[in-house]
Amino acid sequence: MAQLKNIFCYKLQSMDTLRYFYLLLLLAELIDPVVPSKTPENEETEEIERVYLYDQEKSLLHLYKHNVSIPWPVYNAATLEGDIILGGLVMAHERHDDYICGHILEQPGIQALEAILYTVDLINSNETFLPGIKLGVHVLDDCDKDTYGLEQSVDFIRGAISNIGAGEVNCQDDSERSVSYKTITGVVGAASSINSIQTANLLKLFKIPQISYWSTSPDLSNRERFEYFSRTVPSDYYQAQAMIEIIIHFNWTYISIVHEDSNYGVQGIAAFTELAKQYGICIALTEKFPKDDGQGNEETYIQIVENLLEKKSARVVIVYGSEQDCAGLMGAVKTLNRSVHFVWVGSDGWSNRQLPALGNKEDILEGAITVQPLAEPIEGFDEYFKNLHPENNTRNPWFREFWEDFFDCKFPNSTLTPNNIEYRHNPCTGHEVISAERGYEQDGQLQFVADAVLAFAYAIKDMHRDKCEQPGPCRKMQPIKGNELLQYLRKVSFSGITGDTFEFMENGDGPPRYKIMNYKQTSPGKYGYVEAGRYIEQTLDLDMGVLQYRLDEPEYPPSICSSPCDSGEKKSMIEGEKCCWVCIPCARYEFLEDEYTCAECGDGMLPNETMTGCYEILAIHLEYGSVWAIVSISFATFGIILTCAVVVLFIKYNDTPVVKASGRELSYVLLLGVFMCFAMTYLLVAKPSHIICGAQKFMIGISFATCYAALMIKTNRIARIFNSGKTSAKRPSYISPQSQLVFTAVLVGIQVIISTAFVIASPPQGIRHYPSREEAQLVCKSFVDTSFMLGLAYPIFLMILCTLYAIKTRKIPEAFNEAKFIGFTMYTTCIIWLAFIPIYLTTANNIQVRITTTCFSISLSGLVVLACLFSPKVYIVLFRPERNKPQGKILQSKRKSPHARPSSSCNTSSGATCTETVEINRASRHYYRGNTLRPEDAGEVRL
Repeated sequence: MAQLKNIFCYKLQSMDTLRYFYLLLLLAELIDPVVPSKTPENEETEEIERVYLYDQEKSLLHLYKHNVSIPWPVYNAATLEGDIILGGLVMAHERHDDYICGHILEQPGIQALEAILYTVDLINSNETFLPGIKLGVHVLDDCDKDTYGLEQSVDFIRGAISNIGAGEVNCQDDSERSVSYKTITGVVGAASSINSIQTANLLKLFKIPQISYWSTSPDLSNRERFEYFSRTVPSDYYQAQAMIEIIIHFNWTYISIVHEDSNYGVQGIAAFTELAKQYGICIALTEKFPKDDGQGNEETYIQIVENLLEKKSARVVIVYGSEQDCAGLMGAVKTLNRSVHFVWVGSDGWSNRQLPALGNKEDILEGAITVQPLAEPIEGFDEYFKNLHPENNTRNPWFREFWEDFFDCKFPNSTLTPNNIEYRHNPCTGHEVISAERGYEQDGQLQFVADAVLAFAYAIKDMHRDKCEQPGPCRKMQPIKGNELLQYLRKVSFSGITGDTFEFMENGDGPPRYKIMNYKQTSPGKYGYVEAGRYIEQTLDLDMGVLQYRLDEPEYPPSICSSPCDSGEKKSMIEGEKCCWVCIPCARYEFLEDEYTCAECGDGMLPNETMTGCYEILAIHLEYGSVWAIVSISFATFGIILTCAVVVLFIKYNDTPVVKASGRELSYVLLLGVFMCFAMTYLLVAKPSHIICGAQKFMIGISFATCYAALMIKTNRIARIFNSGKTSAKRPSYISPQSQLVFTAVLVGIQVIISTAFVIASPPQGIRHYPSREEAQLVCKSFVDTSFMLGLAYPIFLMILCTLYAIKTRKIPEAFNEAKFIGFTMYTTCIIWLAFIPIYLTTANNIQVRITTTCFSISLSGLVVLACLFSPKVYIVLFRPERNKPQGKILQSKRKSPHARPSSSCNTSSGATCTETVEINRASRHYYRGNTLRPEDAGEVRL
């Protein structure tokens, strides 16, 4: 746990909120239910090494479970302090499935980072370029992963969110480390298009300009989406034009494509395919590298090559991808021993890179023609880079790791990582020498990195000239506004480190200039990239004396068409060519109308298995035979039986004191409402149609209005009687049964008007509803848009009034406790509906659950009325008939009893005063007369 705290302390210093969440996940993974035995530190280290050597491809989290002293990846940043800070994103590590970050990358990673630092050093060394201003950097590693790169990019916006200077974190060893939130003026990077897109979306929110040095996706040319994004490289649209010109030059009309499944690959190939159609070039096959799923395994690449080999006539293969994917593809070709079959035409993602040829794959790559943005080597960079060593390059936090990887060694005091553990027995001295013989070669596209830094520098220089009169940062540039800096950026024009003039195009792209490279065997056993032409201002200039397929076969082979399309693919005929077509898969919900056209299936339709037509999706609805319907109907039927039994019982004992005291007329109205509530289930379960939907919409409100109108009249009458009895002997007005029925009819009539208007304003319909593209439901329209609930607004209002009256009359004498039963009824009903409403609103896509819960809620409301209001009366009628007699008979039986006590004019046994007793008796007479029951007949009736 001590080691775990150290890791957490370190992470806390350097990670933003998103990475805190990642850390929590990591900590959760570290919690192993098996408690490891305690061993000395040296035994723990040996155990880690043993586990890793047993399976080097296991996740680093597996190492954590044995010892948490090796955090990976470790958050680091290359920093240079300065008056103005530029952010940076480089791919210092390659992507990896298990560790997030894989091996260190020299050319696209470490060299790119050092190019940034080298350029900043040159700028700062020129005191007249930015007088009094020192340029600083804060460069992070995105590991060639868009999600991880986005997490890293949050560091760039901290200064824009808050100008917090620093924070302090106390670690286990009581040391303090400060966390500085720097204000980032602009960002250089990222390398890959998908990472740049993610970062650009974030930086745009805070108006931070961004210049990428290698992102070439055409999407990034959209200024509406990526307003603050610029790049020193041209768009892939122009690269696609250059590749098309090469293919036309060799008369290749039948080709295959392999591209990475990312924005870079998809958009680049989209532009290429569009141009291919215009020029009559057939595309035989399109394969994808598994870019989004991480680095592909050997089987994936072998499968791609096997698919390419099926198109034997298509010998030319366009490869849009990274150097890692290209290296995997070359390895698969070598495994299948087909080195002399393909002609590779490559994009700038791997052009001029050595990685695809490493591992004795030079003969596989031989003859490749690649396109890369025109760039020249940076003069002086080779000497600068070769003179670097771990002692004098502490500003690059990944340089020691690069050193270990470059020289296959490990520093004795360096952190153990998944990448250096295999070199642990070969210690680094720090005196090794970087040389061409060892494998060093300057990346051919570092010029774009330097141009990106210089573009910011020249923009800042121009802004300083316009805003400041003295050297150094002035108040008008503190802080630098991103929108103003962007305007200066788009206007810069300068001669870069290589001597080439640079300026942005109108949309922020770099100028479209390309070199055509040829990977060839210059002499037996000696391979390398050679410049074989240029593509400038949309003009291709090839040096055919340089271009060579193979040393023993200089001429390039033909690649002509054509092949049939697979099932579900349409033929897109190339104009002027009868034998060539592009096979384009129909979209997921399209079918093949004919061999040349894909048509979309309509709503509620899906393509069949052969994609030759569409079939209608079976619309589901709640059927009587389903479990949901059976349970709902059974429950409602049980309620109807109980309701009918109560009605029959009340009719039979219609003239008894209990029935009279309960208000016979309103009781029958209430039972009618309860019956309608139970009957609603049959309407709700029925197959939706216009009539059924109309009945549902009309009757739901009336059913509840009938119940709650009767209950409200009851509670209102009781409240008025007892309020009047306290102040006057006069009988209150309108408490007769006829009056009660009239009031109830008026209240129900209001609901009838509302329901009628509701039906007229929004005519009921049984419709096919599509909660998703592959589902269809037959429902009433009101169930879909929740307007069904509008019909319950008035009954809910009555329910609330009933509840308020029930609360108001809760303290009346026990002999008139029907008010208490009404209160119990309303409290329970409120609970039911409070539970029902959220369930109803959250089950829009599950019609069975929504209808079933509605049925049960309505039926439960009726059952609550029967249980709380009528069951006490039924109990007295059936099981306590002696309490259902006139008072006179009860008094006679009491007088005959030897234990009968003499009565008194004021009964204070209940704690009431004589005055209160008189008020209660007066109210009692009004109550019973209102129910057509004589007070002398009421006896000891308990309602």
